[in-house]
Amino acid sequence: MEILGIAAIRGGPVVSEPWKADWLRRIPAVNLIISCQELQEANQRYGHDRLVSAVQRHCHYLRTQILSAAHVEQIRPDDFAIKTICQHIVRILAEEIQPRLRPVINATGIILHTNLGRAPLAQEAIVAVEEVAKGYANLELDLETGKRGKRYDHLQELLCRITGAEDGLVVNNNAAAVLLVLSALARGRQVIVSRGELVEIGGGFRIPDVLEQSGAQLIEVGTTNKTRISDYEKAITPETAILLKVHPSNYRIIGFTESVNREDLVRLGRERGIPIVEDLGSGLLNGYDTSGVFFDEPTVQQVVRNGVDVVTFSGDKLLGGPQGGLIVGRRDLIAQIARHPLTRALRVDKLTLAALEATLQLYLHPDRVCEKVPIHRFINRKPDMISRQGQSFVDALQQSQAEITVQLLPSTSQIGGGALPEVELPSWSVVLTPKEGSAQTFAESLRQGRIPVMGRIQGEALWLDMRTLSTEEVAELGKLIIEAISKFKSSERGGSP
Repeated sequence: MEILGIAAIRGGPVVSEPWKADWLRRIPAVNLIISCQELQEANQRYGHDRLVSAVQRHCHYLRTQILSAAHVEQIRPDDFAIKTICQHIVRILAEEIQPRLRPVINATGIILHTNLGRAPLAQEAIVAVEEVAKGYANLELDLETGKRGKRYDHLQELLCRITGAEDGLVVNNNAAAVLLVLSALARGRQVIVSRGELVEIGGGFRIPDVLEQSGAQLIEVGTTNKTRISDYEKAITPETAILLKVHPSNYRIIGFTESVNREDLVRLGRERGIPIVEDLGSGLLNGYDTSGVFFDEPTVQQVVRNGVDVVTFSGDKLLGGPQGGLIVGRRDLIAQIARHPLTRALRVDKLTLAALEATLQLYLHPDRVCEKVPIHRFINRKPDMISRQGQSFVDALQQSQAEITVQLLPSTSQIGGGALPEVELPSWSVVLTPKEGSAQTFAESLRQGRIPVMGRIQGEALWLDMRTLSTEEVAELGKLIIEAISKFKSSERGGSP
């Protein structure tokens, strides 16, 4: 096999500078690199074809570096040593087999970060998932009778006990839950909703679009900022199937406003024989917390007690479990929803059911939720506790590196996930300012590290909010920062990827 550099000269663009031609000849032949002892383990582990491909791509990278260099001083001789090349090849192959979906450290200050998977699971839920994942499970088997059962039976009793509803089921997310409820109860008929509640949430999910997909007819009442009970009364016809209430999880209208309270809407529904459906969104099950951040945020239990006939909410927001759309309410309406063909299309698997059941069981002991459910533990962390953890981290990091200025500064965290948009939690952040280069480049080095670290750029610094970091993650974070500094320095010098 020819040396790649010579082949490039013969078949590629004309190289006018003699020093470039000389460096192109120094790129080792592909077969010479592959035969190195340092790559024999990689050959066994990844296979010959993948090894050859990685070597060819790295040689192409070296060739590009030579051809794009303005003068010979930009070429680093060490990059062309066989040992260095082999090290790069091993790293390239190791990175290629990493799963695309990976754990990350969330230091953004957003507790329910949609891009980062929202709520981390409680340890009890993790164990439950592992138990049912490693073998078979009685997903649709009644162990008492030995006959086929329903997957929703595993959660039905638990949902009723916690929420006070007569029945319940779960689908794959709350958008699906809303679509299913409207399809089952209102297809071909009218659904009345306030204009001030025609919300759009993440991913372009809009209530009017869901109504259209369900086959129901949207009847808007009131105005954006003011809706009265009389607006609903005037809009009711024999074709009205549902009075819909949508909790504005991710926004607030303030000032000259008026809305219909839940009790009045329920009273109207009872008088006219029309079911009330409420999309509660975030799914708060426990109003207990030490910071008061849930003040005025309704719990599912409160909504059920208020007489709402069907309630939908998320499993992976304030409930703190896996992604899911929970539906609770009147027994006859839930039965009608469960019979709809979409229910099968939107059903969840055994892993989601296991995680959700384990999470819901924690709510049987409300006083332990803030300890056991991670997002509630993060929300209720005291600023002085975060400050002590952050200061210890800063002190240790300052002693181990000199390339970056490290400070601990006050900051604010958010709930995120479209929940409680007005709530800001006082927190503390480790602030990293590179002495040379940009904060953006350093943030990229951390994001592309062995364990990705996500922070936020503010001014000329990278802010790492400590609120959501566990003790184990803080210990790992120091190592990752040191690794990122080394990578950052290399990238600033224009080193190999």
